[in-house]
Amino acid sequence: MTGIPFAILRHAPTEWNATGRLQGLTDTDLSPDGEALVRRWRLPPPAAGWKRVCSPLRRARRTAELLRPAMPVGTDSALREMSFGTWEGRTLTELRAEGGESFAAAEAAGLDFQPPGGESPRATMVRLAGWTSALREPVVAVSHKAAIRALLALATGWNMLGRPPHKLDWRSVHFFVASGDGRVTIDRLNVPFENAS
Repeated sequence: MTGIPFAILRHAPTEWNATGRLQGLTDTDLSPDGEALVRRWRLPPPAAGWKRVCSPLRRARRTAELLRPAMPVGTDSALREMSFGTWEGRTLTELRAEGGESFAAAEAAGLDFQPPGGESPRATMVRLAGWTSALREPVVAVSHKAAIRALLALATGWNMLGRPPHKLDWRSVHFFVASGDGRVTIDRLNVPFENAS
């Protein structure tokens, strides 16, 4: 394997996750259930010994801090969630019901889907490509669902239309390899935590 390996995972659950609300850059905290869950997570090898880095948003930072084994955590704004602009705090069900055909057309834009005042998956993908190209050592990154989906698009060429080429388990660790030029390849997806229950 050539390149720099890295692992990425989604933060533990929040109250907004439980109600299906788009969080984006809204700085929500982990729910009590989310805190209890991440306290049981133990990173699989070889990620357990890697440097930790996370999105600056509280839900990601707290997840990174609680991961076992405990290690110092750095933050990187490139790992932040995609901004959902004026749609943050809303559910997709609400937006689809209210937006009708115009919202359906926005969803059909794939990588160029862009909420009002928000960020597209394509822009998120470019941001993450810059982050991966700067990696010089293996890391474990704690990020967010839409950002990790953009990373999957970067690695596979998925245009975000139709089903993703791989189903991601959001309570698992995903391993990729960064080539140094912005390209990313999949190593292993959906690797369970060692003692997740």
